[in-house]
Formats: sequence, C-alpha cells, structure tokens
Amino acid sequence: MDHSHGVPGTLQIGIGLLYLVAALMNVGFALYQNQVAKDKLQGMIWNFVAAVFGVHAVAYIAQVGWPIFPWLQHFVDWIMGPVVYFVLACLGFAAFIVFRKFLTLPHVAWAVLMFTLWFSGQAMTNANFKDIITKPDNVPIVLLVFSVGYLTWLSMRRAVINDDRIARGEPPMEKLGEDKVLVWPDLVYTELIAMIICTVILIVWAIVLKAPLEQPASSAKIPNPSKAPWYFLGLQEMLVYYDPWMAGVVLPTFIVQGLIVLPYIDFNPKGNGYYTFKERAFAVTTFLFGFIVLWCVLIVLGTFLRGPNWNFFGPFEMWDPHKNVPLNNVNLSDYFWLMGFGSAIEGKHWLVREAPGLIVVFVYLFVLPPILAKTFMRTFFIRMGFVRFMLLVSLIQFMACLPIKMVLRWVFNLKYIVFIPEYFFNI
Repeated sequence: MDHSHGVPGTLQIGIGLLYLVAALMNVGFALYQNQVAKDKLQGMIWNFVAAVFGVHAVAYIAQVGWPIFPWLQHFVDWIMGPVVYFVLACLGFAAFIVFRKFLTLPHVAWAVLMFTLWFSGQAMTNANFKDIITKPDNVPIVLLVFSVGYLTWLSMRRAVINDDRIARGEPPMEKLGEDKVLVWPDLVYTELIAMIICTVILIVWAIVLKAPLEQPASSAKIPNPSKAPWYFLGLQEMLVYYDPWMAGVVLPTFIVQGLIVLPYIDFNPKGNGYYTFKERAFAVTTFLFGFIVLWCVLIVLGTFLRGPNWNFFGPFEMWDPHKNVPLNNVNLSDYFWLMGFGSAIEGKHWLVREAPGLIVVFVYLFVLPPILAKTFMRTFFIRMGFVRFMLLVSLIQFMACLPIKMVLRWVFNLKYIVFIPEYFFNI
C-alpha cells in the first residue's frame, strides 16, 4: 500500500456519486425542516450543506477533485494512536451519556452523519486508507460502525423522549399502540418481506464483493498480520494484555456467566417493554460501555489499526512489515524492587517478589467492594443484599480490568501485575 498523490479517475467518480447522494439527502432533510418541522433556519443550513456537497460531487465526477490534506492525515493518525483513541472513545461515550438530550436531536445526529460522509469521501483519496477499508474482510466492520451508531442513537433518542413523557406524567410511546395484531397475515407478511430483502442484499453482496479466500494453510507462509474473524478480534486484542488462560478462558467465561446472571440480580422493575434511560441509568450505561467501548471499539482497533507484526498503524499510514517499535515492557515487581528500592530481584522467593502485585490484586478484588458498598454504591447494597451486590461488583471489576490493563500497558509499559512463571500464573 503505497501513497499516491494522484486520485484515480474511477475512484473520483465513485466519491462524486457518494457526495451526490449526500447532497440529495440534505435536500430532503431541508425540505423536512421547512415543511414538517417548520424550522426555516435549519432548512437554510441544510440547503447550504447540500450545495457544498453538490460542489464536491461536481468536482469529483469531473475528475478534478483533490486528495485529502496532508495535515489532516497526520492529525487523524495521531488521534487514532492507541492511547488517544481509547481515551477519546471513553470520553466520547461519557459525553454521549451526559449530553444525550442534545446529541440525540435529529439535526445534531444528522450533522454528525454528514461530517462522517464528507470525511469518508476525502479519506478514500488516500491509497492506504482505501485498501484497508475496501478489503472484503473489512467491509462488514464498516457496516457495523454505521449500524451500531444508528441503532444506539435511535434507542437513546426514544429513551430521551420517553423520559420527558414520564416526567410530564404521560405514558411512554410504546404504551400508546398496544393493540394486538394477528400472526397471520400481519407478522408472517412482515417476516416474508424482511426475508426477501435480506436475500436480495446477500445476493448483491456475494456478486459485488469477492470472497476473501486465501491460499491453503501452510506453515511455510503465515499471513502477517494473522487475524481472527472480526467477531473475535476483541478477544484477540485481549491476548496482548493478558495471558491466554486469562484472555481466552477467564474473561470470556465471566462475560457469558455475567449475561446469564444479570436478569436474576437485577432489582429494578422499571423499564420493561419501553425505552428509558433515567429509570435504568446504571444498567444502560454499563451495558453500552461493555458493548460499545470494550467490544466494538476493540473490533475497530484490531481491524483497522493493527497491521503487520501486530503493530499499531494510523488509518493513513502504510503497513510496513519492517516497522520496528521498541518496547520495554516491565512487570510491577520490576517497578517496585528495581526502580523503587534499587535492590536485586533475582533470588527472591516468588511470594516475596510478587508481594506488591498480590497486594494490589487483593485490594482490587476484596477490599474495593466493601468500600463501594459503604460509599458510592450504598443504595445498591441496601436494595440488593450482600450476595447479589457482590456478584454485581465482581462482574463490574472483571469488566473494568481490561481497560485498566490496556491503559497501564500503553502509558507505563506494564506487562504483568503478578508474574509467577514458576506456576504459569500471570495477571
């Protein structure tokens, strides 16, 4: 994947068609604002945005378009560095929760979508970005990003509307249309139409995109990078920060068991059958953080940012297999004994050597829950009881250990908190 200063003609036409579709979308949204929402200012704004997209469309279809600005490429590559990327993902998630009323407004969400489409067209002019995005294996991830973003916005928008209705003493929107319908023909017709649409989409997909088949597996030629299927890339990313027994057995087991246990430890009867946030703020926030930040964000990271030798690469950076990133990952015991006290670590019994890490793990797993029960989560402890509360906190602790370990690795090059090779026990 080499940088190209010129943009191929066929690619420019494709980008122009994308911008043309975006222009027509903005015209329709402007008409909606003028005729339905009766907001003339919004109508003028989106007509102007449609004109901007129209100018872009004409320029690229005429094959006189321009490549993405170099300074923007460098800025995006810096943002998509592992530390900045993950921190911004967490901050963005927090902002979405706190400012949900503003960010779920239709015109705000539409502005985010239009910026995404504009940037996508500009980014496609970079050869490295285009090769990564259009790889048949990666196309589903692009669809995942847009579909998860849309469905998350839609559900939160409905939750905000319902919260406002409940605050005014009105029933949620889902309670307004509780008329029952028959399985035949209503449900069967709906399922039949959905099945036909999905079948058509899959047929077109199979014709347009080539199957990403490679050569038969051989120990003489190993793909670089060697990646798991996209739905396992989150687990594969865990292997960078934990031993296989922890990342491949313990954490997935707790995830599955936690999903099974959650309905039985839930004490909040509200929010069943309708969208809401205020009535289930803790549950919604915890679920969205686990799904979006700790799953979807890691899938995007493993798909688009992990390159040869499992190194990090920016979206516009060439995947150089000879890239060498010097890393000096150290254990917590090294920080404590060598850097803290300047004493030798060799010859120490493993219990003495790893005492700092064992104390940290003990405090995190056994001391922190009682503190939470007495302070921030006192209400939860009173309403749930000891057993259910400890189960809930334990699940949250295991979920939080992944981002904690990621940040420690990126910022402090911390490899293991507890390192006991004598018994193959590393955390």
